[in-house]
Amino acid sequence: MEKKSNNLHELQEINSRLNNIEQALLSVKTVLTFDEVAAYTGLSKSYLYKLTSAGLIPHSKPNGKQLFFEKNAIDIWLLRNEVKTNDVLDKEASTYVVTKQRKGHLG
Repeated sequence: MEKKSNNLHELQEINSRLNNIEQALLSVKTVLTFDEVAAYTGLSKSYLYKLTSAGLIPHSKPNGKQLFFEKNAIDIWLLRNEVKTNDVLDKEASTYVVTKQRKGHLG
């Protein structure tokens, strides 16, 4: 029984290492396939398909069937609609107030 437990643990460790290697390889590629984008982004394949069908995610279809994605474009797409931190919002508000006060005094 203990031997089976050790074997299972070893297989889990090997699987974990394999996943890490796959992720490292994905980070080097510049063009990704559909399956690679799903793995890279963590999006389900069905949701990714909906996004491509609706034209909501940047992709290419050079042969009319298989989808390809530019990794840099996917990174930009993932980081759109940034939510600003409270510190950034406070600084922007302070700058706005100071700018408006100066314009009010000059005009």
